[in-house]
Amino acid sequence: MGDTSVKKVESRHSPKGEMGQKYLASGVRVAMRLWEDEPPAEAKPASTRDYETVGFVLKGRAELHLEGQIILLNPGDSWLVPRGARHTYKVLETFSAVEATSPVSSVHGRDEHEATKGAKA
Repeated sequence: MGDTSVKKVESRHSPKGEMGQKYLASGVRVAMRLWEDEPPAEAKPASTRDYETVGFVLKGRAELHLEGQIILLNPGDSWLVPRGARHTYKVLETFSAVEATSPVSSVHGRDEHEATKGAKA
């Protein structure tokens, strides 16, 4: 029999990370997080992560600076940041997005440890 566990997370009760992210549902191999109403700001220093990130823009606009490229993110766009890729974000308009990370970004403080090295992932 396969895994039959069910997990539901209400975002209004989600724990919040030091970079402003809300941690949503997570499993053994993948986790979700929410960036909600991030204000416009200049890009932080670029950083790398030991996990892969895919995201979907709910509202607002941002630039993803990824390995020397600049990708404009608009509502309805999705993106991928490969594991180990040097990147940062510049929020242009109040920004909300959902991301999934694999392996799980919050295990052993990956997000918070990496935050000391630069921008959010």
